Amino acid sequence: MNLAEFASSSTFRAATVAAVALSLFVLVLFGFIYWKTDRLLVTRSDHVIALQLQTVAALPNERRLDALHLQLSQDSRDVHFIGLFRADGSRVAGNLERPPATLRLDATVQTVEIIRQRPAGPEQITVQAIGQQLPDGEILVIGRYVDEAIQLLMVVSQALALGLIPALLLCLALGALLSLRAERRISGVNERIQRIVAGSLHERLPVNRGRDPFTQLAGMVNSMLDEIETLIHAIAGVGNDIAHDLRTPLTRARLALERGRNNARTLPELRSVVDKAIASMDQSLAIAAALLRLAEIENSRRSTGFGKVALEELLHEVRDLYAPIAEDKGITLRTDIVHAPIVEGDRDLLMEAVANLVDNAVKFTPRGGQVQITTVSGDGESILRITDTGAGISEHERSAVLRRFYRSDAFRKTPGLGLGLTLVATIAKLHGFRLTIFSGEGCVIEIGFPDASEIKV
Repeated sequence: MNLAEFASSSTFRAATVAAVALSLFVLVLFGFIYWKTDRLLVTRSDHVIALQLQTVAALPNERRLDALHLQLSQDSRDVHFIGLFRADGSRVAGNLERPPATLRLDATVQTVEIIRQRPAGPEQITVQAIGQQLPDGEILVIGRYVDEAIQLLMVVSQALALGLIPALLLCLALGALLSLRAERRISGVNERIQRIVAGSLHERLPVNRGRDPFTQLAGMVNSMLDEIETLIHAIAGVGNDIAHDLRTPLTRARLALERGRNNARTLPELRSVVDKAIASMDQSLAIAAALLRLAEIENSRRSTGFGKVALEELLHEVRDLYAPIAEDKGITLRTDIVHAPIVEGDRDLLMEAVANLVDNAVKFTPRGGQVQITTVSGDGESILRITDTGAGISEHERSAVLRRFYRSDAFRKTPGLGLGLTLVATIAKLHGFRLTIFSGEGCVIEIGFPDASEIKV
């Protein structure tokens, strides 16, 4: 990164703006401190010269001159101005040439121009002065040159030069450091993204241990990449799955038609061939319909139309639907759904998911077995549990059965498309429900519904 790119980086610009803002703040702060200190010094000086005037004015005439000479002799910094004048303005004592023309003799401190006697000649200067006419007609003037304010201004200027400039440089250096750090992180992210775009879907953005916004963003992007990788792998396998599952019924249909064309001699034989071809076509259409249904649910925005669903009523409907089927197979279908909750969701989709689970349970449970539908309370959720006494699902297959077209080797001859549990998982994900598969005496599948107070739609 060259100097121009570095200077134009957002981090460095932000640091520069912060440095300028800090400088302005310090200037205003120092200016306020100077003004307040200057006012304090001037007020204190005014109080001192007013007290001096009162003290000298209260002295007898014979001691007044001695007091004035003593004060001037002790003025090592040459900042005191004293003048005692007759009523006609002629000087009696002090270092003032004459009474200031603009000075009011009302014993209040004022800023005036005075003329001071110097060995090199008279000197005009601006001071804080106070004047009063004494009872004997003489005029007493006492002034003070407040040089502390000028010295304070010099100190403040030096402090600004010694403190503000290093602080400004420190801010710019810190901005440069932060900019370089951010640029290194962004460069690392760009390299990872380029590798991901090139096809390395396993790559992830670097994540630090901290909880800064950049790390949180990288974590969210990594979660998104995990989902994208899963979807891409799923899509990559869907084509093969579709080809495999559609090839079998289509092949059967073709062979049946070919054999019928060559071998059928009577109308019943021809009808038998056509019936087999139609059955194979129906299976192919069922696969296509199931895939379209999955796509519809996965791309659905129907969550905006969610409403309250009475789970107890829905489960009773499913039980009534599958009770005759279970009875025909000699399977006991039991329910314990007295305390089923009210959930937030799409009733039709929930009906479809529960029906698929019960259908699978009845399908894979041998004669004389049992299927049970129960609802229980869990930790912050309500649970729908469907249990059967079938062969169950092995641990290494629990995630595989949720994939499209997956059929366990033990049940490949069982009618079905291998999309039932995929459909259930898709509906559960759309609703934000938990779907878990366990192994007990047979198979245990749970759907966890968040408590009503935790539902967010």
